[in-house]
Amino acid sequence: MKRCDWANSNPLETEHHDKEWGVPVHDDRMLFEMLILESAQSGLSWATILQKRQGYLNAFDNFDAHKISKYTDKKVEELLQDIKIVRHKLKIKATIENAKIFLNIQSKHGSFDTYIWSFVDGKPVKNSWRKLSDVPTNTPVSEAMSKDLKKKGFKFIGPTTCYAYMQAVGMVNDHLTSCFRYSEVDGL
Repeated sequence: MKRCDWANSNPLETEHHDKEWGVPVHDDRMLFEMLILESAQSGLSWATILQKRQGYLNAFDNFDAHKISKYTDKKVEELLQDIKIVRHKLKIKATIENAKIFLNIQSKHGSFDTYIWSFVDGKPVKNSWRKLSDVPTNTPVSEAMSKDLKKKGFKFIGPTTCYAYMQAVGMVNDHLTSCFRYSEVDGL
């Protein structure tokens, strides 16, 4: 079975690729989870984050934005001792602030889904990349998304992180055309 080259590095990446990556997500909790994981990944490998994903789920109350938005300095100190997550103080504090902003966006737009998917007019962008080197690391859309999220106060959310997020939650189909998931994801 032919899959995207990056997904052959280790079993966690293969499973993520085969089951989740590129599948359109419209559940706000899952959209928040992926946003936090992608921002945590900034400067690190995706494999590292996948290895720590369960640790993040446990440490951050299953990505419940309401609970995270109320975290105190004491909770930040606890998280800094948790070896099952990336112990980066600025990223942890950003997660708390990003939860508050996420909830504000939900309140203003009815859902985070409505807001975030508006960047692609509510439907996935179908790309036709033949090789990994063709896939961009950011686009004008991810730049616009980053700019708007930063304007709202989000941290660790540059254009490259936004594009990785768009790929992960299926806002773009960036499976290579030779990958078995390309047509499967396109049909969702």
